[in-house]
Amino acid sequence: MKTIICREINEFYQTETEAPVPQQGEALVRIRRIGICGTDLHAFKGNQPYFTYPRILGHELSGTVEAIAGEARGIAVGDQVAVIPYLECGSCIACRSGKTNCCTQMRVLGVHTDGGMREFIAVPADHLIVTNGLTLDQSAVLEPLSIGAHAVRRADPQPGENVLVIGAGPIGLGVMAIAKQRGARVIAMDMNDARLAFCREWAGADAVVNVRDNPQEQLRELTDGEFPSIVFDATGNAKSMESAFQYVSHGGKLVYVGLVSADIRFNDPEFHKREMTLMGSRNATREDFEVVMKALSGSAVDINAYITHRAGFDTMIERFEDWLNPANGVIKAVVEL
Repeated sequence: MKTIICREINEFYQTETEAPVPQQGEALVRIRRIGICGTDLHAFKGNQPYFTYPRILGHELSGTVEAIAGEARGIAVGDQVAVIPYLECGSCIACRSGKTNCCTQMRVLGVHTDGGMREFIAVPADHLIVTNGLTLDQSAVLEPLSIGAHAVRRADPQPGENVLVIGAGPIGLGVMAIAKQRGARVIAMDMNDARLAFCREWAGADAVVNVRDNPQEQLRELTDGEFPSIVFDATGNAKSMESAFQYVSHGGKLVYVGLVSADIRFNDPEFHKREMTLMGSRNATREDFEVVMKALSGSAVDINAYITHRAGFDTMIERFEDWLNPANGVIKAVVEL
């Protein structure tokens, strides 16, 4: 089968490998769509934590079930599926409490173990979601949108609550869209005016703030001096994550959705006087995937505008560098098989 491997930093190559044979409890999935995310970009450039080379990237996956080894409740050969790429141990303290998304022995497809940049992949059948009512494109972006849904569920915004989302990339946009569905008043922050315009059009952001133009004062005016009671940082940028402490209301919450391989420093008196809650949000659970499926089924989220760039499997390598260039306006790139 055709396979693309990230051999080392800044190097992909395409080769032929043996198709996997599903073991007991696994399903063989023919990959039809691969979403490209920040994890793939960071891995290619050598900036991804928890990563070793060589690696088959790809964890935003959709396809069809070709074979099943053993029983698989609710899944049949021929079903269209999306993949939940977080392989948990099932027995650690996080798993026992239902927080499989932050398992102590977590293995994520395409990060800790080989992913889906290939024609076929064998995955545990209980990590598949049947998506027969969705398109292949919608199925492929369930995963990144579910990360946003998980962050929103963690923070639990209420109708009318002022919510700030920093970072207008694919994950931040997902946070905005799901927060809007919860009835929150969403403020989008980024340094790119074109992205901010897209936040209004696509995610329905109620207001936008360019971080280059005195963001504290803008936020003060937008919230009648109170500041947002929930702030999500989806940038994966240490400077932004540190600055986010300044934007949270007294009694508010700061949620880190993005990940950075660095230490984060903050002023303790400012943190304490607000009695601020600092939260991390990692990956997603099946419940979050189901929330996004419902939103996509109801046409509440426009995937056609979210996916801005495409390539066939055989041309992905030559296109990948272009997707790294901010000037090309990539929001979500998808590889088609």
